Amino acid sequence: MNALSIVAIAFAMSTDAFAAAIAKGAALQRPSWREALRTGAIFGVIEAITPWVGWLIGSAAAKYASEWDHWIAFALLAGLGARMIWVGFRSDQSDEDQRPQSHSFWVLALTGFATSIDALAVGVGLAFVDVHIGWVAAAIGTATFVMVAVGVMLGRVLGAIAGKRAEILGGLLLIGIGTAIVFEHLSAAP
Repeated sequence: MNALSIVAIAFAMSTDAFAAAIAKGAALQRPSWREALRTGAIFGVIEAITPWVGWLIGSAAAKYASEWDHWIAFALLAGLGARMIWVGFRSDQSDEDQRPQSHSFWVLALTGFATSIDALAVGVGLAFVDVHIGWVAAAIGTATFVMVAVGVMLGRVLGAIAGKRAEILGGLLLIGIGTAIVFEHLSAAP
C-alpha cells in the first residue's frame, strides 16, 4: 500500500468524526480553539487505537484466509463506504434534536468511539494486506485530530449539510481504496 492510499484511508476514516465535530461545534454558543483542540485530541487518540485493535483481530485470522485476503479487504472497505454514503444521503432531522449540549470528556469519548468503529473494521481488513499498521493508525489519528478540530470551529458556519457531504466523500474514498486493493492483487496475479 502506498503513501497516497494511507492518506486517503486516513481522510476517509476521519470524515465521520468530522461530521460529528460539526454537530458539536454547532451546539456551542461560540466554539473556542481550546475546545476544538481538546475535542480533536480525544477523537484522534481513539481513532488511532481502533485500527490497531482491528488489525490484531484480523492478524489472528489472516493465515486462514490468505487466498481471499484482497476480497475480504474489498468487502469490508466497500461495505463501510456504502454505509457512509447511505448515512450521508439520509436526511434525518431527529439527529439535530438529540445533539448533546454538554461537551464533557465522557460524551466526547463515547462519540469518538462511535465514529471509530469503521476504523476498527478497516484495521481488520488491513491485516489481510501488506501494510504497516503503525503508519496507518498514526495517519488516521492525525487526520482525525485535524479534521475534528476544524469541524468544531466550522460547525457554526457549515451546519449538518457539510457534514453529510463529508460522509459521502469518505464513503466513496473507502470504496475506491477497496477497489484499488483488488485491482493491485489481480494485476500482480500470474
